Amino acid sequence: MQKENILIMEGIRKRFGSVVALDDVSLSLTRGEIHGLLGGNGAGKTTLMNVLYGLYRADEGTISVAGKPLEIRSPKDAIDGGIGMVHQQFLQVNRFTVAENIVLGTPLQNKYGLNLKAEKEVILELGSRFGLPVDPDKPIHRLPMGIRQRVEILKALYRGVKILILDEPTTNLTPQEVDVLFASLRSMVQAGLTVVFITHKLREVLEVCDRITVLRHGRNVLTLDREEASEEAFIKGMVGDDLDVEQSLQFTDSSLATQVAPRSDTAVLQVNNLTVGETSLPDLKDCTLTVYEGEIVGVAGVAGNGQLELAESLLGLRTIVSGEVRLNGRHINNLSTRELLREGVAYIPEDRWQDGFLAKANVAQNLILGLHRRTPYSNGRFLNWAEIFRQCEKLIQEFNIKTSGPTDTAGNLSGGNIQRVMLARAFSQPVRFLIAHNPTRGLDIPSMEFIYRQILQRQETGMATLLISENMDELFLLSNRIVAICNGEVMGELQRHEFDRYQLGRMMSGVKQGA
Repeated sequence: MQKENILIMEGIRKRFGSVVALDDVSLSLTRGEIHGLLGGNGAGKTTLMNVLYGLYRADEGTISVAGKPLEIRSPKDAIDGGIGMVHQQFLQVNRFTVAENIVLGTPLQNKYGLNLKAEKEVILELGSRFGLPVDPDKPIHRLPMGIRQRVEILKALYRGVKILILDEPTTNLTPQEVDVLFASLRSMVQAGLTVVFITHKLREVLEVCDRITVLRHGRNVLTLDREEASEEAFIKGMVGDDLDVEQSLQFTDSSLATQVAPRSDTAVLQVNNLTVGETSLPDLKDCTLTVYEGEIVGVAGVAGNGQLELAESLLGLRTIVSGEVRLNGRHINNLSTRELLREGVAYIPEDRWQDGFLAKANVAQNLILGLHRRTPYSNGRFLNWAEIFRQCEKLIQEFNIKTSGPTDTAGNLSGGNIQRVMLARAFSQPVRFLIAHNPTRGLDIPSMEFIYRQILQRQETGMATLLISENMDELFLLSNRIVAICNGEVMGELQRHEFDRYQLGRMMSGVKQGA
């Protein structure tokens, strides 16, 4: 029996200047389904949902809900039409409570006295019905990411939406929280709601979605029921037939064993009782870890638990309150970032748009950023532009950066190519120790595979790597050991033969190893 279509998008086109982001895209959603939306970088999946939610206006195409045309000019139109969206970056007021965030912008029963008793009862009932319990009186800023996401979902449900769009909803969740989210989504569809699940994680799509649509280059490629679906079909749909699918399946398989050589006795990085931030409530507290030559040590944790502070303190970007950091046996607490780079430290930052990237500069300027005072780029006084362009042409070719040349404006590059610029710059000089922070976040399979291979090749030559990632599959794939961090404290460590996502998830939630 064919299910009822609750929403149909037909012939959707969207341009940004000369770039065609959506080219005649169509999508249908049925009542009571979880519909996966897959695609590589720039495929158009988030853009399509931003059109549906009213953040963008389509240049062409129609949208109908429950058989009636719906013109969506703003998020208010979408919400009035029963459509809600939870973004990767939560739209919350930190100093407000859970209840205040949920009801913000809605009519109140007691708007003059701001008594939210009736509204809190509705929130508690929704939380109970869909397995999303929250404390309405808790301030948002005191909640972990998993609970903050529940607030965003409840915010949409409180407004009575019938179609809920979730953009990469598992990025900041522990495995236990992912299980809870999936159970909640199943409760929603059983109650007649429809969920759109945007993700790049194939395993999650196959686990939770009823139907899956793949976009590539802003166009529809295929739509499959879960029973017909396979990882191979989706990889081909996402990246075309040019990629070695069998090899890519290995790289999406978290059970792939990294070749682990016998551990070297040479410690490249030694961190002892490192504390960063205010002493009353430090961002990082008594952190101790060691990374040996030729070893990849993963750091697992939900976003905002001290990972950024760890990376930036090791790079001389944050003040160390107490503790000691040694690189190659040398005390480096007081070294500047420039001096650390000269010592063979390289950094792939978490936010490729904000940290270490100049969108208005050209590709060559970005490739030499931070290295521009060194030979062969400079003689100490003047930049040697002929040599800079020569070296940058080599890097563009070696790292397969899709650009018209070194003088191309860097801001025109896609996310995957910006990350390749970051990688090329990091590896353009001899690297003894690499700090990689979410190096493949938001990237498609070919870009992820490329970055993994670059790191693994240099591991074989003795490079030590601290891999800070919120992607557990990535950590399991690459790491020799994984350290779990929560609220700025190390909760425990797993050797490769001990890797278990639920044990790691417990530590990421604040339960110390062995407790």
